[in-house]
Amino acid sequence: MTPPTAAEVRRLVLDTDVAMGAPGSDIDDGFAIALAVADPALRLELVTTVDGNTDVDSATALAVELLHRLGRGEVPVVRGAAGPLADPWRPRERAADVLERFGHRRPAPGRAAEALVRHITASPGEITLVAIGPLTNVATAMLLEPRIARDVREIVVMGGYFTGHQGNVRVPGEFNIWADPEAARIVLRSGARLRLVGLDVTYQVRMSRDQAAELASDGGDFGRFAGECGLAWIETLRHRYPGSATRDSFHLHDPLAVAAVTHPELIGWRRAHVAVATDGVARGITVADLLGTRDAPEPNCEIADTVDVPAFLDLFLRRVGAL
Repeated sequence: MTPPTAAEVRRLVLDTDVAMGAPGSDIDDGFAIALAVADPALRLELVTTVDGNTDVDSATALAVELLHRLGRGEVPVVRGAAGPLADPWRPRERAADVLERFGHRRPAPGRAAEALVRHITASPGEITLVAIGPLTNVATAMLLEPRIARDVREIVVMGGYFTGHQGNVRVPGEFNIWADPEAARIVLRSGARLRLVGLDVTYQVRMSRDQAAELASDGGDFGRFAGECGLAWIETLRHRYPGSATRDSFHLHDPLAVAAVTHPELIGWRRAHVAVATDGVARGITVADLLGTRDAPEPNCEIADTVDVPAFLDLFLRRVGAL
């Protein structure tokens, strides 16, 4: 395969609530970072962290550690928001064991929202932002400097739930949007070019126990580590949800959003106008108008509605397995 030219390489910023590395924590953010590093058509330039899957200090320490493990310790990691816009004082216990084990490396100075503003406005039209956690940092950056909505090349969000039966029993809608719906509302109203990859599509993409075991035995240094993390996460899910029919596998939500940047053909897209509820029992739920009527609103994004599962899994396993 011919390597991409410099003009074809997409400059990438990743905003994440990564928890991979902490025992019993979700790992798909870490797999997404790995795919961003492994894809030769992506140049990961900045990682920002946000409260979500774990507290923001743990996410920051784990992101720094993960990038060093991937051989990309030069990529700056900047700590972001410790809570949602409407409740920034919400207490969240810092994971002392995670910080004790992984907190010895220092992140880059500053705060995520300011780093996003600087990086995007310095190169108008060149930076792709992939947001795979709550949108607090992204919204805060837009409040600091609204023109980043115009200057960013596009924003790809792992978030929302748009079609079909809602299967997430823990929260209404999807976690990243539910965790900070006010932030999601700001981003959806910003005018930025947006593509949203929702749970209704990412639920279709799963790594099996056999695939994780193959990574653990046949992958490179990082691939083996990733496979072992995958097997451990499957065991955690089996104990947490003993009645689940899919307990011998796990979802790859966030890696699909990264793959969407350079392989949009893996996903079917449709224009939509998406809004998010911020009040009452519907708080955090996304609603998509699919523009099928005469008086439909203007589209504000594209949403994923299909995925080529075998092709994505083949791409993901080849890329991450080679690390």
